[in-house]
Amino acid sequence: MGKGKNNNRHIEKKILSFFRENPTKEYNYKQIAAVLSIKDTRGRNDLIKILNMNVVSKELVSPSKGKYKLAQTKKQYYQGRLEVTSSGRGFVICEELEHDIAIPKNAINKAFNGDRVEVYCYKRKGNGSLEGEVVNIVERSKIDFVGVLQIEKSYAFVLTRNARMYTDFFIDKKQLTDEYTDGDKVLVRFSDWPKKAESPYGTLIENFGPPGETATEMHAILSDYGLPLHFPEEVEAAAAVIDQSITKEEIKKRRDFRSVLTFTIDPKTAKDFDDALSFQQLGEDLFEVGIHIADVSHYVQPNSILDEEALARATSVYLVDRVVPMLPEVLSNGVCSLRPHEEKYTFSAVFQINSKAELKNEWFGKTVIYSDHRFAYEEAQDIISSGSPVVSEEHSLRGASYKVDQPTFEAITTLDKIAKNLRNKRMKNGAISFDRVEVAFNLKEDNTPESVFFKTSKDANKLIEEFMLLANKQVARFAGKREKPLPMVYRVHDEPDPDKLNNLQMIVAGFGYKLNLKTKNINQSINSLLLETQGKQEQNMIDTLTIRCMSKAEYTTHNIGHYGLAFDFYSHFTSPIRRYPDVMVHRLLEQHLNKQKTASIETIEEACSHSSQRELLATKAERDSIKFMQIKFMENHIGQVFEGVISGVTDRGLYVEIIENKCEGMVRIKDVPGDYYFYDEKNHSLVGERTNKIYQLGDLISVEVAKADLIKRHLDFTFATTEE
Repeated sequence: MGKGKNNNRHIEKKILSFFRENPTKEYNYKQIAAVLSIKDTRGRNDLIKILNMNVVSKELVSPSKGKYKLAQTKKQYYQGRLEVTSSGRGFVICEELEHDIAIPKNAINKAFNGDRVEVYCYKRKGNGSLEGEVVNIVERSKIDFVGVLQIEKSYAFVLTRNARMYTDFFIDKKQLTDEYTDGDKVLVRFSDWPKKAESPYGTLIENFGPPGETATEMHAILSDYGLPLHFPEEVEAAAAVIDQSITKEEIKKRRDFRSVLTFTIDPKTAKDFDDALSFQQLGEDLFEVGIHIADVSHYVQPNSILDEEALARATSVYLVDRVVPMLPEVLSNGVCSLRPHEEKYTFSAVFQINSKAELKNEWFGKTVIYSDHRFAYEEAQDIISSGSPVVSEEHSLRGASYKVDQPTFEAITTLDKIAKNLRNKRMKNGAISFDRVEVAFNLKEDNTPESVFFKTSKDANKLIEEFMLLANKQVARFAGKREKPLPMVYRVHDEPDPDKLNNLQMIVAGFGYKLNLKTKNINQSINSLLLETQGKQEQNMIDTLTIRCMSKAEYTTHNIGHYGLAFDFYSHFTSPIRRYPDVMVHRLLEQHLNKQKTASIETIEEACSHSSQRELLATKAERDSIKFMQIKFMENHIGQVFEGVISGVTDRGLYVEIIENKCEGMVRIKDVPGDYYFYDEKNHSLVGERTNKIYQLGDLISVEVAKADLIKRHLDFTFATTEE
């Protein structure tokens, strides 16, 4: 009896799925029986009963005797983007609906994570929330996937090992040339998913090599996010023939800064120098500070092959062992780069400012400069920290101690003073200060990690940061702060998510910290929290949780201000070598200064949206490369014990971040000793069933490194034997 009921439910699902795929058509029971291959009398009688039941439940209607069609009492079909969870279920984000549409595992119907899909939607029984079934794939978000090749006798599969990818790809044996071996990491392209096939068919595109090797994994990371590794030959050719000469004719069109003291301050490994600072004293407490930015738009003309490639990429990608530039190297590291002792074309924001950071005047325009010095951050920091013009041998790029001239010394120390006042003003206005520690690696010749170190932002870093922020802000104000705003690309940042802030408030309260959400100045309350946690074992975790509360910054023509920086107007103007929106800002600013017509708002907005999406992909790739290097580093530490902080709690176990190197791994819930533990979602903790022992965010524990899986990019920890 039970079996019969289950079978009827199965048939009912098939019937409703068929009608949803054909929502406007009418069918009689014979036509439906043919579709379902029901040929016996009993089966047909059951079919008629099921059809009539669904007419009663109003899923179907009967327009005429013996005919049935889908009920259309309300809109039931929506389009949106599918997100697949690691459990195999999904949900569709639809702009028309306030809430997402839940998609059961068996209703995803061959759609992939990120696809734009059409969904048949119905009310879920019980809570009335929306549930649906994918009935059409409108657009695939991606067709190229990275996985591991598994070769059998007569066929092969590519195992994607992606938590959001619920299927593997079938590979015809004919594709397996001598270059492919079992276990290789490969790029596979989705080709087809036949109706009766359990798995999609794929075409092998590229072999990255043995998994776990640095080169293999970095190439795989880039390909997985659709980020190009090389430039097309025609793009490289176009870059190679660019006129690199500095001509008298062009100089006449520009403001000449070649005789003004100018220098760059960058990371010691930098090759592309976007920005330079010039400095001269105008009066007793009045200085002219020039922020000179590489004039990429002079060399990269709109709609050229170089421009199209730069837009497609939209950003440079910074992996641990390499930079994948937005522009070919001849531009990024050569003609556009503000290298020392070379004349360069620049686009500049020039300010008259006093030591209190009070702005007296500003000027924007095309310039030509000559950089007198190239400083690493460490060299400039040495000068600032010591209050001396001597750069020590330890921090010198020259390999020996040296002394800068007095004008340069005075320029650096004065700029530092102004920068600190600029920063203080921002903080008073409500800017949020994330002084996060960044993980970096010392690499061996083969690009494997030798050691881990932390990058911290010191005064020299903040000096550059503040003047770049000033230029970006004032360029945006120039276009936006007027009765009829001029078209501009803004970098906007919305207010934080209130629900996430409430959640953060509850979490930090468990550590004895306060987050006042009732005040008008929530940003100042957030700053107080971040300041209070500095240097504490839970700092990194609370910084991370706070960042997750924040909205994502993005590019748009519609200004709403920048919450995190507390600016009413903000743009990106200062890094056109590595960000396409900055190139757009340069073009728009030049057009406004020359009173020329700009591209349509729709065209600009489309480029903004694309750039925001590419930035997100680049960020994910960068994170993946760091994660891989951390696991690669921990391979040599299997069995060792480290102090760690619980950085996340899930129903699967505890995420633990090692204090010494910031590497994060998991202690699975079954491996937590001493009791059977269950997940308390409300309090973000694991609780012992018998002992009531609690493990929660921020707890300090000792863990042993059990496994470093380079393929899955996962670290497994167990409790150290001393832990109870």
